[in-house]
Amino acid sequence: MIELSLIGIGSGAADHPTLQALTALRSAQLILLPRKGAEKAELAELRRALCARYVEDATRVVEFDMPARDAEAPDYLGAVTSWHAQIADIWKHMILRHLPAGGRMALMVWGDPALYDSSLRIAERLRSSGMDLRMQMIPGLSSLQLLTAAHLVPLNTLGGEVLITTGRRLRARGWPRDVDTVVVMLDGSCAFRELEPSGLWIYWGAYLGMPQQMLLSGALAQSAEPIVQQREQARAEHGWILDIYLLRRLNGQDEN
Repeated sequence: MIELSLIGIGSGAADHPTLQALTALRSAQLILLPRKGAEKAELAELRRALCARYVEDATRVVEFDMPARDAEAPDYLGAVTSWHAQIADIWKHMILRHLPAGGRMALMVWGDPALYDSSLRIAERLRSSGMDLRMQMIPGLSSLQLLTAAHLVPLNTLGGEVLITTGRRLRARGWPRDVDTVVVMLDGSCAFRELEPSGLWIYWGAYLGMPQQMLLSGALAQSAEPIVQQREQARAEHGWILDIYLLRRLNGQDEN
């Protein structure tokens, strides 16, 4: 049997993993560490640093190259499904090679494994294929938590609802009816620019919890272009960017 731990590690900062996460890392016999190309080498290095700090020498840390998703495919869900299948095949190959008799394996997941991450879905593919697999999912600090903490802002208004969505969905649907707060993740093209900005406030953050953390907040009408410019400059400098933002319709309330 393979005992797989999907471990949320926040943004990869040394003080983000919980005691539960560290216990799971230290008890693993195999840790799989993905590489996502030269431009995102810093992300792999953060995982390596966590292993170097917290993992015993007896644990085998094996790196693998993540396949690239076809970002130009017209069928987004189909492309993602195919991508997940490729990743599952790599995990299966690594398990059969490095834990042929079974054992404890761990994967470190950015943020929280339950929030806009597909590690659990990919692992389910292994179980569906017949692999004897038992899983545990260890929560981590999500980018949403880091965003609200950095801006000192509550996630919800008093008695208000919160919608968590993606840039793709926000662009397609616009502002949702009867919702005061919208959190947007996975937005590579700044969908907030397509909203009517009147009455909207934005809290934006990138590289949350990292030394290069960037924050900007204010009325959307005045903040949209500065965010776009900062985002483009940061991506050019680092080669990658992880960002998230919260939009709030004020409705006469204080912005905080």
